Amino acid sequence: MTNSLRCTLAAAAILAAAHSPAAETAYRVPPENVFPALGAPSHPKVEIAWNRYYDVDGLNGFLRALAAAHPDFARVVKVGESHQGREILALEVTNYKVGDPATKPAMYIDGNIHGNEVQAGEVVLHTAWYLLEMRENVERVGQLLDNSVFYLLPSINPDGRDYWFDNPNNPHTSRGGQIPTDNDLDGLVDEDGPEDLDGDGQITQMRRRTPFGTHKPDPQFPDRLMVRVGPDERGEFEVLGTEGIDNDGDGEVNEDGPGGYDPNRNWAWDWQPEGVQGGAHRYPFSLPETRAVRDYVLARPNIAAAQSYHNAGGMILSGPGREGAVVHDGDASLYKLIGERGEQMLPAYDYLITWKDLYTVWGGELEWFYGGLGILCYTNELWSNDNLHRTPDPDANARMRFVRDVLLDQGFTAWTTHTHPQYGEVEVGGTHATFGRVPPSFLLEEEMHRNTVFTLFHAEQMPRLSIGEVAVERLGRGLSRVRADIVNDGLTPTRLQQDVENKITPANSATITGRGLKVLASGIVTDRDHGRVDFQHDRPERLRVDAVPGNGRVTVEFIVSGDGKGTLRFEAMKGGLAEKEFEVE
Repeated sequence: MTNSLRCTLAAAAILAAAHSPAAETAYRVPPENVFPALGAPSHPKVEIAWNRYYDVDGLNGFLRALAAAHPDFARVVKVGESHQGREILALEVTNYKVGDPATKPAMYIDGNIHGNEVQAGEVVLHTAWYLLEMRENVERVGQLLDNSVFYLLPSINPDGRDYWFDNPNNPHTSRGGQIPTDNDLDGLVDEDGPEDLDGDGQITQMRRRTPFGTHKPDPQFPDRLMVRVGPDERGEFEVLGTEGIDNDGDGEVNEDGPGGYDPNRNWAWDWQPEGVQGGAHRYPFSLPETRAVRDYVLARPNIAAAQSYHNAGGMILSGPGREGAVVHDGDASLYKLIGERGEQMLPAYDYLITWKDLYTVWGGELEWFYGGLGILCYTNELWSNDNLHRTPDPDANARMRFVRDVLLDQGFTAWTTHTHPQYGEVEVGGTHATFGRVPPSFLLEEEMHRNTVFTLFHAEQMPRLSIGEVAVERLGRGLSRVRADIVNDGLTPTRLQQDVENKITPANSATITGRGLKVLASGIVTDRDHGRVDFQHDRPERLRVDAVPGNGRVTVEFIVSGDGKGTLRFEAMKGGLAEKEFEVE
């Protein structure tokens, strides 16, 4: 484990100890000396330092601490276990004293499906913490917890996360999980991964001096960066890739490290095998982690919105993942509306469509949520180089200027000479695993807060159902007409077009109950002015409604016999329920 990561984990241990009785004598700032800042609770029940990263035990420890501190609002649920036996936990957050959680629209939020994309876990943890600690300070947060449920899973690839913490890595390694995999098809598994040749706890780059090289020192940073030479030049160096040796003697270096598959290519929508989609693994949900998440999500059909956090690049991604895949027009408009609001809340981010603006993804989680379940889902690629350094002409050197001027040279290992068993004398150096894809400490909390509130904005757009005035009209001969508007104040319809077109979930339903009432006919009012009604030809006691549109209404009508008190009830699997009493006199 590197020194920097040891310090991170030690800090997590100190924080955990701060909640134990033995730590009561430790110095703490008295509450009267704390001035509350906007966006944070003045006296949180669970104190978490947001300027560092936590391993899986650290994340899970905080989930349990939050549930213990807020017993009426949070519960820990075990989703499953990883290949190496680490727990995958969810924190379920709602006001358990208001309504049945199973009947409230829910938002699913996860992170860290790629092991090296660690700040994704902190963003999900921060979202849980913010909901619980700010519910009494921010009216909109309290309303969200009264009316909806949040299912929060900080790390759905705990093996990959802890491997990134506990071993030398670069910003891009430990992306997958830790199931041994034969990446180079030589009959061996995980036999040729990177090595930390210079012992600095990082996997950086190797280069070798040669008069026929492809690269030369960068004029602005000659001791740190290299640039490719032009076609009429000879360089001073050839780039040999990341630190490591040829362990299996096949003439390649670092071609078969731990794992090697991609958990975000293992979902059962538009899945393709390895020959088409690298990292897909054997078949959809062949990984214990994706399988556990699948089972957890399918057991919660009230999920109406979803968010998955990755890094990096400053992107708010929506589907589809491939050219030719369908996102229905109404769903696409909603995707765009929420995504463009996100651009305003996340100034360095761009709203993009995955296949069109980034690359093709087969079998992605984002696509499974929309295509397979009819749920609007975003993937946010956390962190952008636009946050680094203001330059007249943005270029790749902005990152190195940031290291030099803002980090005061932290995050970079100077080039040093080493003897390599295959390459001879090489130089090793470059940027660290903790820089490039993840924010430095002082920018982490801003990244978390902005993404948290974007997610909460999406949650606010889930269906919010109510029933307008119930109008009762006597028709004679013991019959009455009962008519009412079913109103949705959220921007998300109670079923997306993808759901309705493919009958993913049952239609919404409207029913009338009452001891003295009997439903004889029911239908949907299609023209209020001219009294046109599309009557249902079977089972009038349960009126089927495809969906209540976002920021809209559906007017239902029942013909009933009898009199007395009744209850009009509207149920939507992803939209919750609404009830209203009335009386036929």
